[in-house]
Amino acid sequence: MKKILILAANPRGTTPLRLDEEVREIDAALKQAKHREQFVLEQKWAVRVRDIQRAMLDINPQIVHFSGHGTGDEGLVFEDEAGQVKLVNGEALAGLFELFADQVECVVLNGCYSEIQAEAITEHISYVIGMKKAIGDKVAIKFAEGFYYALGSGGTVEFAYKSGCAEIRLSGFSEQLTPTLKKKRFDESKDQPVVLNKPASELDQELNDSDIEILTDLLIRSGRAEYSARKALCLKIGIEPSQLGFLRQSTDADFALELVTYLHSIGNKQAICKICSVLELVFKQGKYSTNLANIKSKINCNNTRN
Repeated sequence: MKKILILAANPRGTTPLRLDEEVREIDAALKQAKHREQFVLEQKWAVRVRDIQRAMLDINPQIVHFSGHGTGDEGLVFEDEAGQVKLVNGEALAGLFELFADQVECVVLNGCYSEIQAEAITEHISYVIGMKKAIGDKVAIKFAEGFYYALGSGGTVEFAYKSGCAEIRLSGFSEQLTPTLKKKRFDESKDQPVVLNKPASELDQELNDSDIEILTDLLIRSGRAEYSARKALCLKIGIEPSQLGFLRQSTDADFALELVTYLHSIGNKQAICKICSVLELVFKQGKYSTNLANIKSKINCNNTRN
C-alpha cells in the first residue's frame, strides 16, 4: 500500500486555482486504475509551513504532491498563520525531504517555475517532477490526471511522467514539455535509490514529436486506425487489444496518437518496429517510405524480430 500526500495551498492575495478540481481528478484517476487498491490518497488543505513536516510524520507517504503556486528562485507558496503568502525555497525543502529520504519515493511539484525546487530535492529523493515555466491551471490538472492513472495502472514513475505529458498534448494543449522529471544522482558503490518499479525501456534512441506525428498520420492514411481494423493491428504488433483502454476512441486520429504515444512511453521498440513494417506494405515508395526507414533506423529495428 502506497500513500499519496496532497499538500494544497492557495493563500489570500494569490491567483485562485482549481485545486479542488485537481485533487478530485487525481482521486478519480486512481479509483479507475487497475491497481487502485494499492494506493491511499491523503489530503491537506491551506497548508502552512509547519504543517508540512507534521503531515509527513503523521501520514508517512511514499509520494508527496504539492498543488499551488511557485515563484522560481524564491520558492513554493504556502500559507502563514494569517493565511497570507509564505515562501519556502528549494534549500529548505531539500533539508526537509532529507529527513524522509528512506520512505519518500517521488515528489510532484505541480506549480509554476518549480523546477528549481525539484532540482534541490532530487539530491535526496529518487524522482522529483517540477515545472520549467508557468503552467496553466487546466494543464496542471491534466498532467496530474494522466500521471496518477498511469501510476495506478502499474506504470513506473518515468512512464507515469510521460503519460502525464501525453495527456496534456492529447487534451489539445501545447505545454507538454513544461513538466520535467529529475532523477537522483547516486554513488554506485552505495545502495541504489528506492524506486516504485524498475524502469524498462528498449528504445535505443527517443523518437521525437515529428516521428510520432509521422507514425500517427500514416496509421490514419493507411486505414489501420479505423475502428474495424484496430484489433487486427494490435494483434499484428503483439499487443492484446483488451489492455488498451483507448481502443474505443471515437476518432481515428485519437486512437492512432494514443497508440503510438503509449508504445513510445513504455519503450516497446518491437511493437513500433512492427507498425513501421505494416505501414511499409502500404507506403512502398516516396517520402513516406523514406520517413519509415528513418524511424526504423533510429530505433534500430534491424535487431528486432518483426
